[in-house]
Amino acid sequence: MRTLQTVVLLASAGGAALMAGLFCAFSYAVMPGLSRGDDRAFVQSMQHINRVIINGWFLTPFLLPLPLLVLATVLAAKGHSGGALPWIVAALVFYGAAFLVTGTQNVPLNDALDKVPLDSAPDRLGEARAAFEDRWVTWNTVRAALHTASLGALLWALHVHGAA
Repeated sequence: MRTLQTVVLLASAGGAALMAGLFCAFSYAVMPGLSRGDDRAFVQSMQHINRVIINGWFLTPFLLPLPLLVLATVLAAKGHSGGALPWIVAALVFYGAAFLVTGTQNVPLNDALDKVPLDSAPDRLGEARAAFEDRWVTWNTVRAALHTASLGALLWALHVHGAA
């Protein structure tokens, strides 16, 4: 069971690391870069990004850590973690919160922006961007921080687990 716990913690940390990296990259590079373009270019770019990101390369590290963290919590509660249980629970809470932010904040904003026709009048494109950009960036930064916190908790859980 100890080996299973180690593998589950490593896989969860890998997923959290990939998500933290992706959302951080959006915060410090992608969105600042897109902010320099005009409204049509911004809306078009975000529509393209939001359509192509739903694929296995994204969904696997985004979804898999949740059930793995539940499994890690169960295993730790049964004594297979060497005292890492509080850190695993913290990682699960942070990851779950980030997942909720994505589902309740970023995805609805993406869906609303996706409905804006690119041949809309410039004023309509500007309104769509204004309704999207600042809120999306704020919530993206929140989820980046939550995924990073989850990763930190998982790395400490691995340390505690390994030291036991």
